Amino acid sequence: MKPSLFPFCVAVCATLALSPASPAADSLRRQFDLAQFTAADVFTPERGYGFDLGTAPDPSANPPFYFSVAVPEGNYRVTVTFGDPQAPSSNTLKAESRQLLLEHLATRPGELVTRSFIVNLRTPRLPPPEKNAPGGSAVLLNERERDLLRWDDKLTLECNGPAPRVRTIVIEPATVPTVFLAGDSTVTDQPHEPAASWGQMLPRFFKPSVAVANHAESGETLKSFLSGLRLAKILSQIQPGDYLFLQFGHNDQKQQWPQTYVVAATTYRAYLRAFIAEARLRGATPVLVTSMQRRNFDAAGRIKNTLGDYPAAVRAVAQEENVALVDLERMSIAFYEALGPTQAPLAFSNGGKDPTHHNNYGAYELAKCVAQAIRDAHLPLAEQLADDFSGFDPSHPDAPESFALPASPARSTAPLRGN
Repeated sequence: MKPSLFPFCVAVCATLALSPASPAADSLRRQFDLAQFTAADVFTPERGYGFDLGTAPDPSANPPFYFSVAVPEGNYRVTVTFGDPQAPSSNTLKAESRQLLLEHLATRPGELVTRSFIVNLRTPRLPPPEKNAPGGSAVLLNERERDLLRWDDKLTLECNGPAPRVRTIVIEPATVPTVFLAGDSTVTDQPHEPAASWGQMLPRFFKPSVAVANHAESGETLKSFLSGLRLAKILSQIQPGDYLFLQFGHNDQKQQWPQTYVVAATTYRAYLRAFIAEARLRGATPVLVTSMQRRNFDAAGRIKNTLGDYPAAVRAVAQEENVALVDLERMSIAFYEALGPTQAPLAFSNGGKDPTHHNNYGAYELAKCVAQAIRDAHLPLAEQLADDFSGFDPSHPDAPESFALPASPARSTAPLRGN
């Protein structure tokens, strides 16, 4: 072990025994100078930090690489200095399961640029229920989630781009408002290329003064979010000043899933109201999101409704409960129809063969829709939108051919859960 890194290792390892609410944990700060690292400095649970997932920087080949630090769950301010004394760099930064933080930051030889971000880290663990009380001690993860970065005991950064150069990384606990996301595969942090969702793109559109905690998961419904203790996990952490964004419908409408099917006019609305009430009970602000439409055009080039009465039910509950609304259904229709039947597949996963799930471009544009809706709803959260977000009109989207985001190393051709 290099002597200069020894104090950092001690600090990182010491945090493992501390709860996120511990004053001692809040006072800890970890700083890493990657110029002092070699490819042999890999992450191990014993070391508590290092290059991860079999990757390391290589200036000759410029591959993406991962760097992980073991920390307790919570929100962290991550401050990264980019640049190289001898060469130019081009950097894109993601966190955990491909949450986009920064894109296309370039530096000249000898130039150093520092940026800060907020990253939310969580584990499946729950405060155990009292003796003889119902409940559980952990979220009921499905098989595909058990090895995902977003549920483990470390904060992982993906350093990507044509020429990634990271000089230093500073990680410290942060007390900031949290935006909790609850939803399905069209919201979740998709862990593998080529699929992506608006939830994992959303952090890029916020200032480093708010955290995004994406608890959405493929195949989920309002009912399963309850039975799987996912809502319980959110409620164990949500605080006054936080937000809870709810987008369900794609799977809730499936009558062939009798255990989780809900009727748009009755039970669907009742469950939405229950989620709203739970958020408000804890001083948080609920926000309802209508599900985006699937990509199904009619002969006239218009999107056909495949979501039944569910979007209208969300709009009705939002009005009745005086809840802010992100009408992603209507915005997605404007987006798809602006591209037209020929170009719209360029926004979807699996080379456009998937009419429901999006790729990086489609998810990025839908995240812009959500950011614009936050502004239009005059939520206080709008003050936290990134300075470079100038607004978005889904009927005039960015051209697909002008969009470029470095792909993450992890890829999968497996069908998404619930698909």
